[in-house]
Amino acid sequence: MKQIHKEAICQNEDKKRFEWNIEGHTAFIEYILNTQNEISLTHTEVPKELGGKGIASKLTKAVLDYIKTENWVVYPTCSFIESFIAKNEEYQILLKKE
Repeated sequence: MKQIHKEAICQNEDKKRFEWNIEGHTAFIEYILNTQNEISLTHTEVPKELGGKGIASKLTKAVLDYIKTENWVVYPTCSFIESFIAKNEEYQILLKKE
């Protein structure tokens, strides 16, 4: 696993997801690498024990920041990530142009 953020957020290439292990639980964003520089973010999951702490938003921000440094294009199919990008203009430049 490759750590992508100071908060111990890692890219688990075997499971094809970005993971954040916190308080004994794992929050994650699943992905599909469509091409060498295009990634689909397909699902976000936060265990109920971590709910209401902003974990999904923090994880999404860290993943999108990493994607930006890798010069990847994002195709969000997860409704949470679509909504997050819509509310945060700085990430809209990452969106795949149709």
